[in-house]
Amino acid sequence: MLVAAAVCPCPPLLVPEVAAGAAPELDAAREACDEAIGAVLAAGPDLVWVIGQGPRPGVHRPGARGSFRPFGVDLDVYLGAPDESADVTLAPSLAVGAWLLTRAGWTGETRGHEVAPDDSAFAGADGAWRLGEGRTGKERVGFLVMGDGTACRTVKAPGYLDERADGVDSRIAESLRTLDRDGYLAQLDAGLAAELKISGRAPWQLLSAAWSQDHGDDGTGRLLYEDAPYGVGYFVASWT
Repeated sequence: MLVAAAVCPCPPLLVPEVAAGAAPELDAAREACDEAIGAVLAAGPDLVWVIGQGPRPGVHRPGARGSFRPFGVDLDVYLGAPDESADVTLAPSLAVGAWLLTRAGWTGETRGHEVAPDDSAFAGADGAWRLGEGRTGKERVGFLVMGDGTACRTVKAPGYLDERADGVDSRIAESLRTLDRDGYLAQLDAGLAAELKISGRAPWQLLSAAWSQDHGDDGTGRLLYEDAPYGVGYFVASWT
């Protein structure tokens, strides 16, 4: 059973060593991530899946390694217990998730699932929940779902300014707050997500499908953070 989920943004700038002098600008986001992840760990999961977008879709086993060296920082992270002999395989979104879990003090079993930007395979609940339960036999599973909203909120944003971005991010925020009861995340179009440079679409859809299968409309959703520093929509949510 999926017992709780945290939704967090995935910019490497969340890691203070990467952000350097700009680190305080995301202090509120980090604190919200800590709260959301704390709620997952308080639910007593046997396993935490870190789910995020990346170029090599597939499952990453415990001990998988990520690195922030491409961002100028000599810092490696791992899914759970370190395997220093492992190659660097984690996409940046999963590496940020691994860093957040280490920051939270999680030492239990951790696995990663990397999804492609246009992946819709997990929009159906049956496929989604086999990820969390069928492959591992764990009865209590937590999700840490990594992804950003639009990257088109200002003229200085990575995707420049798109007038649709504010409205889309508002819908995303409301759906994260309400356990996606309106189905907006589950139906978010891959083409629109690509145009607005949304990296959270496929991970959020996986979460929505898994939660719906296990809990229906039951549960509590909280939106802990919503902002657009650097013109990118960042959200932190807690589903319990």
